[in-house]
Amino acid sequence: MDFEQLYGEAEGRAAAAESSRALYEVKTDYLGRTGKVTALLKGMRDLLAEERPAFGKRINDLRARLEAMFASFEETARERELAKKLQSEAIDVTMPARRHAKGALHPITRTRQELIDIFAGMGFEVFEGPEIETDYYNFTALNTPADHPARDMQDTFYITDEFLLRTQTSAGQIRLMEQKKPPIKMLSPGRVFRSDDDATHSPMFHQMEGLVVDKGITLCDLKGMLDEFARTMFAETAKTRLRPSYFPFTEPSVEVDVSCSACGGKGCSLCKGTGWIEVLGAGMVNRRVLENCGVDPDEYTGFAFGMGIERIAMLKYGIGHIRLFTENDVRFLRQFKD
Repeated sequence: MDFEQLYGEAEGRAAAAESSRALYEVKTDYLGRTGKVTALLKGMRDLLAEERPAFGKRINDLRARLEAMFASFEETARERELAKKLQSEAIDVTMPARRHAKGALHPITRTRQELIDIFAGMGFEVFEGPEIETDYYNFTALNTPADHPARDMQDTFYITDEFLLRTQTSAGQIRLMEQKKPPIKMLSPGRVFRSDDDATHSPMFHQMEGLVVDKGITLCDLKGMLDEFARTMFAETAKTRLRPSYFPFTEPSVEVDVSCSACGGKGCSLCKGTGWIEVLGAGMVNRRVLENCGVDPDEYTGFAFGMGIERIAMLKYGIGHIRLFTENDVRFLRQFKD
């Protein structure tokens, strides 16, 4: 066996190896359990006894040289691969940074928070009732008994004969008046549900109910509060007007219009030439509602109002269809970034 030829062969193959993995395979071919050097050791049993020591020494010298040679190539291979990895992962710090889009509050959330801030500044506290209500709190306690025609005004999602998805946040009025004695200044925002669907109505939408109960509360107090709301929410020059209406839980009841902020009340396509836009319903709390909650209507009076948050957002931001709020179209949502 020509040991120098074997060494030269291993060195050539090691030099040609393109990766640490390939070099390891070459090393295994020579120094592994079934490698060529191991085979030489096994072949010593065929030699004469006096020849074995010298032959064994030559094999050990060859193994030592091969191990040193492979160690050198392994070091070179590691350095080469590290340099290649560093080059592939290099970052050019002079390049512009990758921009990440910032999120923003949904227009419904923005409007809800703005409304809460406005009324909180007038001394209102926030009360949130359950979305699954009883028929009593949603209708009966609000002066709408089972055979009352006002129930036809709303298409209700009933769960059972007793439980339903609330159609209005007005149910929160009853719950709070049962828990707290006047004076009361309450704001109740939340989701409500009705079987209704068109450009300005949705089966699920957001409403905000307000209630004030105290001694000597009049319709003038309601008007003054609504004027302040309109000026803060829409424009400093905004005005409100009250039109007679009907709600079973208020008497008298009114529809509230706000002067059109787009035309300043002169008349345009937004307000359909009237100069006014309907924004909410309100009125003085019905005596029966106060009695149902254990409040003496001869000692206390109050007013209540309710508005659709989507309605306010559509007017404030000029949004034409209520479905835009729930379609999650990024092009629509991007318009509300600060």
